[in-house]
Amino acid sequence: MTTARYRAATDVGGTFTDLVAFETTATGALRVVTAKSDTTPPNFEQGVLDVLNKAGVDPHDIGFLAHGTTVVINALTERKGVKVGLITTKGFRDTLEIARGNRPDFFNLNYVKPVPFVPRYLRAELAGRMDYHGHELEKLDLSALPAILDGFRAEGVEAIAVCFLHSYANTAHEAAAVAEIARLWPDVSVVASHQITREWREYERTNTAVLSAYVQPVAARYLGKLDAGLKDGGFEGSLFIMQSNCGVDSVEATSRIPITMVESGPASGFWGAAELGRRIGEPNILALDIGGTTAKCSLIENGQVRIMTDYWIERDRTSAGYPIMVPVVDLVEIGNGGGSIASVDEFGKLRVGPQSAGAVPGPASYGRGGVKATTTDANLWLGRINRDYFCGGTVKADMKAVETALTALGEKMGRGPDEAAQGIIRIANNNMVNALKLVSLNRGFDPRDFTLLAFGGGGAMHAVALGHELGVKKVVIPHAASVFSAWGMMMSDLRRDFFVTRLVPLSSGTAAQALETLFEGVEDEARAQFETEGVDSAKVTFHRYGKFRYQNQEHTTEVPMTGAITEAGLQAITEAFHGIYEREYTYRLSAPVELVGIHVVASAEVGKLELVAHPLSTEPASSAEKGKRMVDYALEGRHEATIYDGDRLDPGMVLSGPAIIEDSGTTVVIHPGNTVSMDAYRNLHITLGA
Repeated sequence: MTTARYRAATDVGGTFTDLVAFETTATGALRVVTAKSDTTPPNFEQGVLDVLNKAGVDPHDIGFLAHGTTVVINALTERKGVKVGLITTKGFRDTLEIARGNRPDFFNLNYVKPVPFVPRYLRAELAGRMDYHGHELEKLDLSALPAILDGFRAEGVEAIAVCFLHSYANTAHEAAAVAEIARLWPDVSVVASHQITREWREYERTNTAVLSAYVQPVAARYLGKLDAGLKDGGFEGSLFIMQSNCGVDSVEATSRIPITMVESGPASGFWGAAELGRRIGEPNILALDIGGTTAKCSLIENGQVRIMTDYWIERDRTSAGYPIMVPVVDLVEIGNGGGSIASVDEFGKLRVGPQSAGAVPGPASYGRGGVKATTTDANLWLGRINRDYFCGGTVKADMKAVETALTALGEKMGRGPDEAAQGIIRIANNNMVNALKLVSLNRGFDPRDFTLLAFGGGGAMHAVALGHELGVKKVVIPHAASVFSAWGMMMSDLRRDFFVTRLVPLSSGTAAQALETLFEGVEDEARAQFETEGVDSAKVTFHRYGKFRYQNQEHTTEVPMTGAITEAGLQAITEAFHGIYEREYTYRLSAPVELVGIHVVASAEVGKLELVAHPLSTEPASSAEKGKRMVDYALEGRHEATIYDGDRLDPGMVLSGPAIIEDSGTTVVIHPGNTVSMDAYRNLHITLGA
């Protein structure tokens, strides 16, 4: 049996695989172990084993392991899933291709819709029909199913998606079709839309079922190889997989519906930001995660991460993208990270991203053959990153390659390498500010009411400049910021989100009883699910939300709901809806309000870590000084900065900018006029100067 010395989390990113492990020492104290290693596509599980080995953590000694991965989103964006067949209601074969009329490139007369993941010849139909109340209008006819499956076999189909009209209201037809497919073709992977979501919108549900089927065999193989590799190394503990809803779930449940981990990496970081914010008295957080490939941001209000199901991949100014109707943390993601490549377009304008150098060949500074200048190269050239302590001293910075790349870029603009590097930093910062505005100002929130919490490998290098631009209260850099997403997994609960569509006018007179009955039914279903997996139902907690709209509007606004639903409480719920709606859209209506559906969050603790406060030191921060060097702050010009060893800074120490704080995973850029203090949990609090 495992000695359970460690509780650990691993996060597979586009460039690096991160590890955070908490070791219980012989004295009972907690020791934090962190490590990073290269991500290893296509065998991503090898990167996990590599980072454990690099950190000296024996899998046999791990009692709890949480894992986040990009394998699902990578399979989708790189088109590395399997061939899928779709079975749908007779007459609705083309829903997947008709899609929506939300053409973003509106004035492009040659616009072409995104190509569906299932071509028309692999889309089949069965007779049978439900109405939107869930009443059966026509019995399901399965007589055509054997021939459909024979055709799928002949075409090399490896997974089948089933989505029938109005199955969100009544799942009987889908369940019967899935059971018959399993009888006729036991080896094929099959998923039905109701197993993923019971929200309406036919196209979105169909596409979600298709994309889940597309990645299911890939994800199942990956999780199986990861599980086997860990067990071969002696792992006997509990393995949980990070979900896009900020919770973790079992390997078995995730393998059945892997689309739920489409954004598992970012979700863990933002959940960690919310948990940390609650502990340091900062419930309102603008969270920013800057990695090697992308920058992601989310807004946390009153300690709560916002979860939504209106999630799209590959959606940009020229493409409508593809919807995935699963609970995902509300975030904005842009192609700006440490490895983002700088280029000059046909108009002579400097651009940064979205293309990335990745881990191989990586930025020019890695010395692995990269020849294009990246954000990391610019930070090195300007002295913001220590060229003699690059990647914590594990990589010798190839400054000759950096100079060559920046010189070539600058020549295209008639500038030198210094100006090219400054331009890269300014444009990267501008791109990130715009993303942060999308999750704050564009949704009715004033950034001045929030604290910017930045993490990831590049977060601390850019956070202060972004904070100045947005006017935030202050900037916080968490301890072990470079692997903070992995840390966030250690703070997550076992969690599942349940959505049910049901139209209920609040003025009906029976609305309270209808809502309470609906909530109780979903909660009973959740308890039964957890009990079958060995989770004590007494440990399951619920949070209720309702999706409301003004009568006959198209879209909804989610409102938190507490306690039993009563007629007296409906007025408070209605007022809460008016307030949330007005904040987001700037107005309210006198129209009747109706419920469109409910959202139930069921969670159970699987053993969170408790942060331990350290005693405050009376030593001056000067005891952690490493030296001084000239640093180009891009906007504030060049200054001689004091360099601090982050590992030697202790809680209670205070310092002022211009300064640079370095540890093996993070470089924190402190601008002139900033004041920095370290709290009892070793987080850095940066007060911005005027």
